[in-house]
Amino acid sequence: MVADKGTPGTGPSTVLDDLLLYRLTRLLASAGSLVVRQCEGRHGITRREWRLIAILAQRGPLLSSELAAHAHLQRSRTSAAVTSLVSKGLGVRTPMPGNRRQVQVALTASGRAIHDDMMPFVATLNAELYAALPPADAARLDEMLERLQAQADRMAMTVEVPKDERRKGRRRTGDG
Repeated sequence: MVADKGTPGTGPSTVLDDLLLYRLTRLLASAGSLVVRQCEGRHGITRREWRLIAILAQRGPLLSSELAAHAHLQRSRTSAAVTSLVSKGLGVRTPMPGNRRQVQVALTASGRAIHDDMMPFVATLNAELYAALPPADAARLDEMLERLQAQADRMAMTVEVPKDERRKGRRRTGDG
């Protein structure tokens, strides 16, 4: 059986290599592996921990729920990553007065140092990826990615997977 190769944007394709999410996953696997090697080999942190460090460095201390939202992670995954950062001395949790269930998460000086070491590498990697495109195409890609993100956010708010399906051994995989 021959799979139906669609033209992007004209209808569904049944060819895995044509699917946008698969193509983005491949791109992330290739380029992201360079980040993972830096995170793990140089600093002993995971990509998820790096994501939280980068968000906290950019935005400052956040409630754990806010951090989860900015990272596009489930709260339980965020909590586990924050626990790991705290145990490594890279982050601190501060219970909020009046509601000890809410905690604010902040970087320590060591967490900030990892950010300051990693960010130039990550920024250069991204610049090298964009260098494959003429500047006008890079600007268009940036705009298109923003539109795709907005569409994905709208879709995520309207499409719901029944909770009982998630409990039947159908786990989410990947980074969040």
